[in-house]
Amino acid sequence: MRVSLKATYGIMAAVDLALQNGALPVQSKSIARRQGIPVRFLEQVLHAMKKAGLIESTRGAQGGYILSKPASELSLAAIVEALDGPLSVPRDPRRDGRRLPERTKLESLLAPVWERVRRAELEVLSAVTVHELMERYHELEQQHALMYHI
Repeated sequence: MRVSLKATYGIMAAVDLALQNGALPVQSKSIARRQGIPVRFLEQVLHAMKKAGLIESTRGAQGGYILSKPASELSLAAIVEALDGPLSVPRDPRRDGRRLPERTKLESLLAPVWERVRRAELEVLSAVTVHELMERYHELEQQHALMYHI
């Protein structure tokens, strides 16, 4: 599976917003600084996420971004689909009435396998939420803090 840098940054931004507890809007430059993401690229990512309804924005000096729903309800699939396009299994063009050149035996043999792989990817990304990643982030922070205190 290939996930674009745009989708990866979108996931990181969503986790960052979740870590801020949604009490106040978070400015893109703050997210960019904490996550090491170029600000201009992050702004494009956040715009696409807003357009998809994953985040909301507030203008003004105290403005910024917040998640549009609880982190426990925001799956990685939703973020990846918003930024990279649909994750669903592509339909077989032959079912659409279009005629294609005959597939080779190898393609016919492997096609069901690739379909299962795509479905498994979608299932995993749909099951993992931003909240889970936020919890994992806290665990990693605790482990990192313990290493320095030994």
